[in-house]
Amino acid sequence: MVATPIGNLGDLSERARKTLTDVDLIAAEDTRQTRHLLEHCAINTRLTAYHDHNEARAAAGLIETLESGRSVALVCDAGTPLISDPGYDLVAAARAKGLSVVPIPGANAAICALSAAGLPSDRFLFLGFPPRTSASRRAWMQTCAREPGTLVFYESGRRAAATLTDLAAVLGESRRAVVARELTKRFETFLFGTARELAGRLETDAEQRLGELVILVEGWQDPGGADQAEQERVLRILAADLPLRQAAGLSARLTGGRKNDLYRMGLELGLGAGEPPP
Repeated sequence: MVATPIGNLGDLSERARKTLTDVDLIAAEDTRQTRHLLEHCAINTRLTAYHDHNEARAAAGLIETLESGRSVALVCDAGTPLISDPGYDLVAAARAKGLSVVPIPGANAAICALSAAGLPSDRFLFLGFPPRTSASRRAWMQTCAREPGTLVFYESGRRAAATLTDLAAVLGESRRAVVARELTKRFETFLFGTARELAGRLETDAEQRLGELVILVEGWQDPGGADQAEQERVLRILAADLPLRQAAGLSARLTGGRKNDLYRMGLELGLGAGEPPP
C-alpha cells in the first residue's frame, strides 16, 4: 500500500516513488488522478482501476496477480488507502491467503490535522465521514458524545457548516473544535473556536467550504471531574511495578482520566523520579 499525497507532490516519499516504479501493477482508486502523478514522476508502471464500485470483483483479480508472484501497489486519490478509502477487501483477502502486505507511510489528513490542531492527542477516535442527513448525523454523534479522546473525522465542504451546527447541538456549546482544510497545500488553513463559531465562519466564508475538511473536536470531560483519590490509588498501585509513563497510561484507561495529567500527578507524588516526560 502506498500513501499518496494529500495534494502536495512534495509529500510523496522517495520510498513511495521507488515502489511505484518497481511494482508490476498499480491498483488506483482513480486511474486518471494517479496517471497525472505518475506522469509528473516519469513512472510508466501499468495501472488498473480499484475503487468502491468494483472493489470485491477487482480484489479477486489482484489476489491472483499476487499469487502468481507479481507485485501490486495500492493507491487512493489522496492519503493512505483504507482510511476512508478503498482497500479493506483487498488487504483482508491478501492476509487470509498469507500474502505479504507492506505499508509505505505517507500523507494522511487525519494525522496531519491532529498533529497541528492543538487538541489532546494522547487519545483520539477517528470516525471517517459522518452520515449525510442531520437526523442521522445527530444520532451518530450521540454515540461518541462521552468519548474522552479527541474526535477526528472528515467532511465535505458543502456539508461542513451543517455538521458543525449539529455538533454544537449534540455535544454542547463549550467544546473546542478545529477545522483543517487544504492540508499540506498552498492555501492550508486551520480555524479554531467552538463548533457553533466555526459553523458561522464557514457559512460566511465560501472559500473555507472548498474541498474536503478535517474536523476535530475536544473529547468529553466529566463536569464533576474524575475522582482524584481513585486516580491516585490506581496510579500508586501500578507505578509500584511499572515505569511511570506506562502506569499513567493504564491508569487513564481504568479511571477515565488523562494520561498527561496522571503523569504529572505521579511526578508530584515522587513516583517517577528521573524519568523523561512522555
